[in-house]
Amino acid sequence: MRRFVLIALALLLAAPAYAEPGKWSLAIHGGAGVIDRGDLTPEKEALYRQGLNEALAVGQAVLARGGAAVDAVEATVKVLEDNPLFNAGRGAVFAADGKNYLDASIMDGATLKAGAVASLTTTKHPVSAARAVMDKSRHVLLTGQGADQFAAEQGLEQVDPSYFRTEARWEAYLKWKASQGLSGVDDTHKYGTVGAVALDQDGHLAAATSTGGLTGKMWGRIGDSPLIGSGTIAIDGQCAVSGTGTGEYFIRQNAGRQVCDRVHWNDEGIQSAADATMAEVGRIGGDGGLISMDKDGKVAFALNVSGMYRGSVSSETVAKTAIYADEK
Repeated sequence: MRRFVLIALALLLAAPAYAEPGKWSLAIHGGAGVIDRGDLTPEKEALYRQGLNEALAVGQAVLARGGAAVDAVEATVKVLEDNPLFNAGRGAVFAADGKNYLDASIMDGATLKAGAVASLTTTKHPVSAARAVMDKSRHVLLTGQGADQFAAEQGLEQVDPSYFRTEARWEAYLKWKASQGLSGVDDTHKYGTVGAVALDQDGHLAAATSTGGLTGKMWGRIGDSPLIGSGTIAIDGQCAVSGTGTGEYFIRQNAGRQVCDRVHWNDEGIQSAADATMAEVGRIGGDGGLISMDKDGKVAFALNVSGMYRGSVSSETVAKTAIYADEK
């Protein structure tokens, strides 16, 4: 009998501790980069904050009614994909060949299942395509024409590639092409990846990320956003992360997993783990930011640039948004 008690105690101690029932939390980002005060007109800044608040409201509605974290992050990111202010879905930046290529990923911390897509050109909501890969295939990452075809077969809305084009992004592409040529990369990163992390009332974490990549990216380039462990990760009892910035450096530092490992193995707090990870990204030349959340729903924003579009809301706090690095 004593042996069974000891085994049960060992299993209890080994099991991850989750947040208290009924508690939920959501954090989002809309890209990070060189965003100094004065860069945005008051009207444009208000539009960005409105866009962030609209996304938060959708995710909040899912979580407040007891919905799953993975449903909340998908719904939240879809709102950001529909907003042409952000570099995901409609409003994605142009690659070196003058086309839009879309990447996304999603991960369910409860099951550790994940799905991702890269180089989409016709699927309206890349994050939903990633969700379909997770739920309805035996794979994790699909790319290119095959990914669009799979999404269409799952009943996801398809659009003409021109749907993703906006004049502002096209003008930015022409400016890049004239000033840097096909070998350069836009170094402003003012309009980046979007993402969300969430904790639901059952204590489960989830994360999702979506992007149009970098202005002037080479044909076929894939960054960290669709790579599980780099740009997106969610592990119940540990953390959830979504990143934005120069993806090549996030990949090399395995940034998302690094945050979770610092929490899990080093017993670091979520803010310390996020800050240290961004310091490592910066140490090898990368810039950007990330949003992260621990098992209790505590949110940490970390960035090594002057701004990141971001926001959060929870069962205990009202919705808040921020843009500049010195905003709390």
